[in-house]
Amino acid sequence: MSTSAPLARRVAVEAAGTAALVAVVVGSGIQATGLTRDVGVQLLANSLATVFGLGVLIAFLGPVSGAHFNPVVTLASWFTGRRGGDGLPLREVAAYVPAQVAGAIGGAVLADAMFARPVTALSSHDRWGGHLWLGEVVATAGLVWLVLGLARVGRAHQAPVLVASYIGAAYWFTSSTSFANPAVTIGRTFTDTFAGITPTSLLPFITAQLLGGVLGLGLVGACFGRPAPTPAGTPVPAARPSVESASIS
Repeated sequence: MSTSAPLARRVAVEAAGTAALVAVVVGSGIQATGLTRDVGVQLLANSLATVFGLGVLIAFLGPVSGAHFNPVVTLASWFTGRRGGDGLPLREVAAYVPAQVAGAIGGAVLADAMFARPVTALSSHDRWGGHLWLGEVVATAGLVWLVLGLARVGRAHQAPVLVASYIGAAYWFTSSTSFANPAVTIGRTFTDTFAGITPTSLLPFITAQLLGGVLGLGLVGACFGRPAPTPAGTPVPAARPSVESASIS
């Protein structure tokens, strides 16, 4: 899903897409807790809404920006393409990441407003513990492994279904319910609801996600090898995001 859209448009799409993703995560969490007291059913509803919402967003917006919606995916795209010139250049990474963070905060505020919740309240949902940080390492490593692996084997067109499915599964098989996304994690501090995370839990979560991203890159290299170098004399197209789409919950 390469694109030649102007940087300003791609940055706007990253902000809007991340906002929509967080609105889905937070809004479905609020809706679920209002409908049932069963935590298992709440998580099921939250995860299903996230799967459907994420799949739609990747398919819909991927052709414009690559549908990263995730600083770890953006950094991984830059790292893997830095030598061949076919990845995001650093100046575009520097534009994508703040847009993703701002969008995530806006999405959380929007979800709170839609359900008449205080839009200025920070989360009091403490998520602290080594087992949760390990869950974030695993979730993020798997996400990067999948996203870059799909691009490496020429199956990028399957990203909307496979990435969304992975995130849905990771809600259940990781102890942290698979945030796997620094921007979304920051955004979720701005909602004191089911999907929230207290600001004091941010640093270890984001550290674990970055570590998971590094491990995911290692898995891609081990499983698929390095990308084939561009032959000498072959024109290199202007660097644009590929289907390295993803996110998470």
